[in-house]
Amino acid sequence: MLELLRIRQLALIDDVELEFAPGMNVLTGETGAGKSFILKALNFLTGDKMSPDLVRPGAEKAQVEALFAMPDGDVVIKRELVAATGRSRLYINDSLSSQDAIRDLRPSLLVHTSQHGQQKLLQPAFQAKILDDFLNRPDLLRQRETLLKELRTLAARREELLERSRHLEDKRELLEYQQREIAKVGPEHGEEETLEAKKQELRNQTVIQDTIDAALALLGAGEGGILDGLGKLERHMDTLRRVLPNYDDDASLLIEARQNLQDLAARLRKQPATSPDEDSLESIEARLYELAQLKRKLKRSLDEIVDLQTEIEENLSFMDSCSLDLKQLAKQEATLLDGLALLLKELNPLRKIAGESLCTAIVAELKGLGFSEHVQVRFEFKPAELFPGRADCIEERPSLLWIPNPGQPPQPLDKIASGGELSRFLLAVVGIMNRKETPSLIFDEVDAGVGGLTLNAVADSLDKLADHQQVILITHWPQLAARAKRHFQVRKEVREGNTYTLCQALDDGAIWEEISRMAGGGEQGQAMARELLA
Repeated sequence: MLELLRIRQLALIDDVELEFAPGMNVLTGETGAGKSFILKALNFLTGDKMSPDLVRPGAEKAQVEALFAMPDGDVVIKRELVAATGRSRLYINDSLSSQDAIRDLRPSLLVHTSQHGQQKLLQPAFQAKILDDFLNRPDLLRQRETLLKELRTLAARREELLERSRHLEDKRELLEYQQREIAKVGPEHGEEETLEAKKQELRNQTVIQDTIDAALALLGAGEGGILDGLGKLERHMDTLRRVLPNYDDDASLLIEARQNLQDLAARLRKQPATSPDEDSLESIEARLYELAQLKRKLKRSLDEIVDLQTEIEENLSFMDSCSLDLKQLAKQEATLLDGLALLLKELNPLRKIAGESLCTAIVAELKGLGFSEHVQVRFEFKPAELFPGRADCIEERPSLLWIPNPGQPPQPLDKIASGGELSRFLLAVVGIMNRKETPSLIFDEVDAGVGGLTLNAVADSLDKLADHQQVILITHWPQLAARAKRHFQVRKEVREGNTYTLCQALDDGAIWEEISRMAGGGEQGQAMARELLA
């Protein structure tokens, strides 16, 4: 049950706090007063999206808070909408939570019907859901959904295999050509870099030997060599330093230089002779040319070609094994379809039995809502083949038909139901479907299109619902508002050039004035208010 609702900075609402009662609560007010924003706030609180432009101008964020009394204890929910970003934050019992969590919790908090709900009632899928909920065999329905989900997954996998196979089959000739060309050469990752390094190494060996030979020729001790020249220069300097002692150091330097060069020449002579293998160099060049030709043919780098080889092998292997995979999928599908057939064999008759019981209950409710004593409701079941070729996988799909008056053939609701009839039909269905649950029932002008004495029947039905469940009703009819245990009035007020939506619980005197206004005002309205409130 919804005990407390507080709305701040939402649209024209500055700060409104509503304390709801058990039983029936009504919200009334002139058209455009802002009643719909109360419901928008509740829907936002329980998971719906809300546009950031609904944050009151000048405010940073809108906030909606509610206290729900549940069988297992109170639940406090708060949600905020930030104007600048449009993002929202949700708290359940003061802990930050997710929208998935509140959507899971929502069915136990609120059931919201409206004129939109009337249109949903016309949809076969919604009618089937009503029947399945009434059937109360969630185990069978879960099993059905699981089987159908697995079958859809298998079908998607099969289509994926077939699509890939078709695509590769068109490329098989190219793939086999590429595979042959790659196999002829047999490239490896990094092979080009390794070969280039070896080629450079062989070339360096030639350069080393030529350089050593040239250096030894220059250093030679024979006529014209550096060492021969240094020996002659050393003798001249020895003669000079005897005459001019200040050349002693220079003579010593020449001796040291000649000794160092002699050591260098000795090391160069000891360097092992290198003679590059011309055959190796030629084979490297040939291999590099072969790799270059392969890259040119396939228009890829060598690493890409090596990877392509693996990819081609995988693709060709896939095409060879695809038929086997498809056979395996077909076996799995057959097993699942056998399970589905057994399930439908049990589910279809149960749906028909539940449909008869549900129709009996709906008819009883409709008669209490002012329908003819002869009104009839029935489910029509049409066989639907879920999977071609499996005649045992036929699902009996329900659609709701009714006969409001004797002598008419059964017809779908959208063919003959007026807005008022749909409103009462929805009220009857909601009343039946929520008898085992405890959420608050919100009716947003579900009385639209209803008038006259029928309003009393609608009021009686709402009263019965409110005996065991909280009802929150938005209405323009005084006949319904007068039944409320707690009555809220929604109105607009202008203060200092700003418009505000206000909502307040009315006391006895204010209730009488509001019922009078709803009844048309004046003496006639006052008389009706006195009669209704009596």
